[in-house]
Amino acid sequence: MITITRKENLILNQIKYFQAEYNDGVPYNILKLDLDLSETQLKDMLNNLEVKGLISNVDNYIRSIRVDSKISIVESNADVRQEELNLEEKNAHEIIKELANDEGLISRHILEGNLLYGDLKLSNLQMYHLIIKLEDKGIIKKINLPDGEYYMCTI
Repeated sequence: MITITRKENLILNQIKYFQAEYNDGVPYNILKLDLDLSETQLKDMLNNLEVKGLISNVDNYIRSIRVDSKISIVESNADVRQEELNLEEKNAHEIIKELANDEGLISRHILEGNLLYGDLKLSNLQMYHLIIKLEDKGIIKKINLPDGEYYMCTI
């Protein structure tokens, strides 16, 4: 059983629909024009579908390759958030879960230091973009306590 999000399912269905017209695979630009997603979202979801073995992407021509697979679509918000994370975000989420205390809190400075100098070795800009993405997706929440700024891991 392969688990995908509702958005990934939408993309997969569009690929299957357009595949009848495009024998060599659906051009990336056609999908981009048809779907109301940012380029980053579309690329992340296409990458997720490719990793799950549902599509192939060769020279920006996308084909559905596993039509007979049993697919489960996740429904809960926490499951959807977890499934929509790209690889870098998943790695950061694992780091956060390891470093967070029993209440799910992690110091802002410890988190930023681990993202900059730990396994991910991000630049300052990459680190701040990653934190913003995680906040936007509801994975972490910034809170101020009397002894400093913290992030709370919400899932």
